[in-house]
Order: sequence, then structure tokens, then C-alpha cells
Amino acid sequence: MKVLHFDCYAGISGDMALGALVDLGLDPEELRGELEKLGLEGWKLDFVRENRNGISGIHAVVDLGGSLDHLAGHKAEDQSHGHHHNTWREIRAVIENSRIREGAKKRALDIFSRIARAEAQVHDLPPEEVAFHEVGAMDSIIDIVGTAIGLDILNPRHITAGEIELGSGVVKCAHGILPVPAPATLVLVKGLPVRTGGFNKEMTTPTGAAILASSVDEFITAPASFKEINTGIGIGSRKMERANVLRVSWREMEDARAESSRDQPWDRESLVLMEANIDDMTGEAMGFLMEKLFETGALDVSFSPLTMKKSRPGTLVSVLGRPENLDLLRESFFRHSTTIGFKESPVNRVFLKRGEKSLDLEGLGKIRTKTAFLGEEKLRTKIEFEDRARTAREKGLSLDRVEELIRDRDKSE
Repeated sequence: MKVLHFDCYAGISGDMALGALVDLGLDPEELRGELEKLGLEGWKLDFVRENRNGISGIHAVVDLGGSLDHLAGHKAEDQSHGHHHNTWREIRAVIENSRIREGAKKRALDIFSRIARAEAQVHDLPPEEVAFHEVGAMDSIIDIVGTAIGLDILNPRHITAGEIELGSGVVKCAHGILPVPAPATLVLVKGLPVRTGGFNKEMTTPTGAAILASSVDEFITAPASFKEINTGIGIGSRKMERANVLRVSWREMEDARAESSRDQPWDRESLVLMEANIDDMTGEAMGFLMEKLFETGALDVSFSPLTMKKSRPGTLVSVLGRPENLDLLRESFFRHSTTIGFKESPVNRVFLKRGEKSLDLEGLGKIRTKTAFLGEEKLRTKIEFEDRARTAREKGLSLDRVEELIRDRDKSE
């Protein structure tokens, strides 16, 4: 099975990830064309070939031309310090309203939402009130959205990574001098394999940690057999005694699991199922629990009625999550439910490949659809409920009638 592998020997940052993807073969012009769809002004993205300790790679450089680092039309200024910040609400609005690829849009929003939740936890704020400093700067927005676009264009079936070097020492940020890893980075790498001390600097930024937490399907810490197909090098800004580089590779994995699934028309991944029986929560509280579990990264949450001891009615809460996200899910489960314990079981999920498309239909507006594929065969297409419901409200029609109109209009256009 062909996989995309991140070797974070010297950590990871947004510009290193972007540079490595370009060195691996991502077309810079296609990338810039997609980034322009964000509708932001005052930036320029260059890819410069540089050398670190004898290793050649690509350094991604965002040139802001001396402009202030805030979103045009979304300025929020801290008058007491003169800093320009971008809130999570502002950044999300820019990405959601852009015309970038739907897959990239989804990934970029997930990366930023992870950072927002981490910063909210560190500063004891609701995620919506988080004002980004370093991560909110224009260059970091370009790095994150650019990496999301790059991964969507390269479209790997499976993404892996090794241990993440965090570095050591201290880092200077908007809140002063803090120990490495920075507080938000520490939250973002919960449950992920990390190491420290290889470098006396901050080597993994919150942006880099969020990219890995959002994108990596499997972290590999044991020896593995593979064939190296191609390698891209992302160059970091620092010149140090040890090479400040990120290696991203296309690999052909040779393990038995990959061999057995190579030609199958579906994908598989290893997940964890968490289950608890609850009989002392109201319906409203259960709904809030589901909301918080999804916010924490659950892939699926379901409630099933059951009969408990002494014939008491209860609810089986089932939560599906990725292994690297378990600690956050565990904390959310304990914090927002009355359970004092739950079961965890490893499970294998088999799923179809999916494609997303955004239609701009005359008289109906923007409509999003998702299509499931069995190999190359298109099995079924589903219209996003929110778009169907919005159109039904605006036109005063039933949901079924709106679906008929959307499908008819899509065929004719």
C-alpha cells in the first residue's frame, strides 16, 4: 500500500510541511492558484531551494510586503499592546466562505479547530473567544491552508508518521517566555508518540502539531518494512548544528496488513470503541455530552436504549475515535457524563472512499454533495442535509421536493 510518511526527526512547522510537499512534487502554481481563492490580499508565497547541513530542500517563504498580520475586513486589535489578532470565528469565516477545494477546506478547518480548542484549554476560554497570535498571523494561515490544499491534491490513501521531536529549552511568544513544548503544543500532541531533548530549541510548533494530529492515520514507532519511492525535504528557518529539516516520503509499505488490502476497493483503519452504560442523565445532558465528544474529535457517537439491573432503563453510549485522540476523548467522557468508567475495545473500520463536490445551482444557491465509491464505481450520492434544509426554508418547499429539484438541476447543468 502506498502511504505518505512524515519523518519528524527535527520536529515540524507549517512552513516545513509546505516546503516538503512541494519538494515531493506538489505543483507550486496549482497551490498558489488555490490559495488565491481565500480572497486574502497582501501576501506572496515563494519556494526557495536551500541547504541545511549538506541537505538540500525547499524553504516555503510567505512575504507579507510589510503589511500587518490580520485578515482584511476582520481586524481585531489589542489596543493596550498594539498587537493584531485573528479570532477563530474570523479565520473560520474566511475559510468557509472561500472557493478552495472542499477536501482542503474541511482539513484546514479541522486543523484550526484543534488549535482553537487547545488554546481555549490553556487559557480557560470558550473556543469561539480564542484570539490567535502567532497562529493567527497571515503567514501561518497560508501555511495551514496551503498544507491542507497540498494534501488534498496529493490525495494519499494513508498517512503515517514517526515519533515527533518537540525540542527543549524555552520559547518566546505573545504571552512571554515559556518552556518547550509550548502549552498549546503539549495539548495537541496528547496521545501521540513524542520525544524531547534532541534540540535546544522549539522544534514542533502548535501549527505543526495540529497538522499531524489532524492528518496522520497511523503513528509508527516500531521497525517497519517499506520501499522508499520518493522523498521531499522541507527546510526550517533555523541554521543549527543538526539539520533543521522535515522529510516527507511516498512509501510502499510491505507489511502483511498493507499487502492484504492493497487491491481492495475500500479502505481500512484501526480505531477504538469506547462504551458506557448510563442511567442517571437527562436527555438534554446526553445531547450536550454528544456535542462535546464530537468537539473533542470523536468520529461517531451513538445512543442505544437498554435495560440495566433492577429493570432500570438506561442508555448505552458508544464513541468511536482514533488512538491518538484517546486522552482528549477520555477526559471529555468523564467531564461531561456521570460515568465513573467505560470499556475500550480495538476495532477495525472498513469504509468506502468518498468524494465531495460543491454545486452552484441557479435559483438554489450553493449545494454540497458527497459521493461514495466502491473502487472506481460510483455507488450513491447524498446531498448535505443543511443545504437541503436551507433551500427548503428559503423556497417554502418540502425536503423531498428540494432534493428532486437539486438532482434535476444538477443533471441539466
